[in-house]
Amino acid sequence: MKSFLKYTLASLLALVLFSIVATIVSIVSLAGMMTTGGMTPPVRENTILRINLNGELAEQTEEDPFAAFTNGGEEIPGLQTITQAIRKAKDNEKIKGIYIENAVVGSTPATLQELRQALVDFKKSGKFIVAYSDTYSQAGYYISSVADKVMLNPEGVLDWHGLASQPMFFKDAMAKVGVKMQVFKVGTFKSAVEPFTNTEMSEANREQVTSYLESIWRNMLKEVAASRKVSTDKLNQLADSYTALHPTEELVASHLVDTLTYMDGVRDYLKQCMGLDEEKSLTFISPKEMASAEVAEYKEHDEKVAVYYAVGDIVQEANGMTMSGNGPQIVGTKVIDDLRSLREDEDVKAVVLRVNSGGGSAYASEQIWREVELLKAEKPVVVSMGGMAASGGYYISSGANKIYAEPTTLTGSIGIFGMIPDMSELITQKVGVKFDMVKTNALSDMGSMGRPMNAEEGALMQSMVERGYELFTGRVALGRKMAREKVKSIAEGRVWTGEQALEIGLVDKLGNLEDAVKCAAKLAKVEKYNTVCFPEPEPWYQSLLNKKKSGYLEAELRETLGEYYTTFSLLRTLKHQDRIQARISFDPNIR
Repeated sequence: MKSFLKYTLASLLALVLFSIVATIVSIVSLAGMMTTGGMTPPVRENTILRINLNGELAEQTEEDPFAAFTNGGEEIPGLQTITQAIRKAKDNEKIKGIYIENAVVGSTPATLQELRQALVDFKKSGKFIVAYSDTYSQAGYYISSVADKVMLNPEGVLDWHGLASQPMFFKDAMAKVGVKMQVFKVGTFKSAVEPFTNTEMSEANREQVTSYLESIWRNMLKEVAASRKVSTDKLNQLADSYTALHPTEELVASHLVDTLTYMDGVRDYLKQCMGLDEEKSLTFISPKEMASAEVAEYKEHDEKVAVYYAVGDIVQEANGMTMSGNGPQIVGTKVIDDLRSLREDEDVKAVVLRVNSGGGSAYASEQIWREVELLKAEKPVVVSMGGMAASGGYYISSGANKIYAEPTTLTGSIGIFGMIPDMSELITQKVGVKFDMVKTNALSDMGSMGRPMNAEEGALMQSMVERGYELFTGRVALGRKMAREKVKSIAEGRVWTGEQALEIGLVDKLGNLEDAVKCAAKLAKVEKYNTVCFPEPEPWYQSLLNKKKSGYLEAELRETLGEYYTTFSLLRTLKHQDRIQARISFDPNIR
């Protein structure tokens, strides 16, 4: 018996040691792969840039070394990587065309529009663009419609249905668990509080959502109509009929699609485009490889234009929680340090602030605004607005020398609000906790969990919000060189598209990130420069650890709380936010 236990334990110990060693070897090997992966890949003759659009398109590429195991072997790169690859492919003689596949992509309208513009510009080279997918989401088709040939699987689906916004309202759900939201705001159109106070959209909110949806849809219609040579009226008729449920032959007849074919037909067509014999194989390069490929005429210049990415919820200190769950954050303290470093860097001659944010902390927004002012005093600052630069996102943008936006960027939302949950009914009646109080002054117990705010406390909070609104509108008036009353007439928390914002003076020009970089260089009076991006992305292993931890906790909470998960999640994140917020709706929910 002793021998049996001895050999069994020895075997188990050997197995554990082997597992540890194997894990270490795997990590070392992976690190080696990551290191060699940074080497510049060669671009071979007669190559096609292949863009896989299956996934969520973010601003920047998130490094995930395990994508090959978790995402079917490939992850969708960020907008920065794809557009850089397209620009390089346009000028590289070895690249003969672009192949777009798996066009089931999601992102903000402005992000999609910027990618589409890069493809339109690529076509000026005379090179081909071919698109093929088993399924085209509406966003995927919007991008793919620029192709010379749009191909669809004979049994595939193409979704073209128009735009809708369907916000969720939590007032009744919170009431069931004994929670009410105490709200203080300035701005008729400041709809971010409505999910917690209403059961449907206010008329003011319905008006602004209708306005910006129609503006975005007009842009999409105009661009697709130009590429497909189909009238906007016809495209609207097709959207009304919900094309995802139509036979594919009708999609060809309506000129949304050129050809129905299977994958082998796509390969044959690409070979024809390349002038290759049937027995020859196709050569592809990915956006990440293309973006990192050396450019023959590239030279390192001392003078630089820095692009600083400000993406996500605006917070003063990193807390790992956003109003929409776990996501990117614009951390005030870090942004201030980073912008100060750029201000003190003599090689950096201008800064482009790339903003993609619906706002957040009003306090953090003010601190970042101040640092932008200090930076602008030393060198030009140009803002490039991405999918969203609204409320706090507009706050930090308003002082720039020039502001660029995409026509479909969501911006404006100049307003302030405060929200404090009243959980007294949940705690005292449903849970049964009782409170007593001894205090020295009238408001010593302000913020007590055992009661809602009284009239005096509410008036103080409202006064604080109104001061914040005056400060916000004053900053905009200063930056945009407008009278404060003019700013207030277009503020009130109203959301505008970039196209609309240009008409009312909230932005200077419609254009993409590349346009903003060129403008910044011109303002700085530099002709030969390199574009450098900041801040440095976090290490892949840190990102992986964060995802694993947050993903596990979120899954456990969702399973435990069931139907109460959404309400709990929103309440949970509120305690991590500043009381005074400058933000757009929590989720514009455009689909």
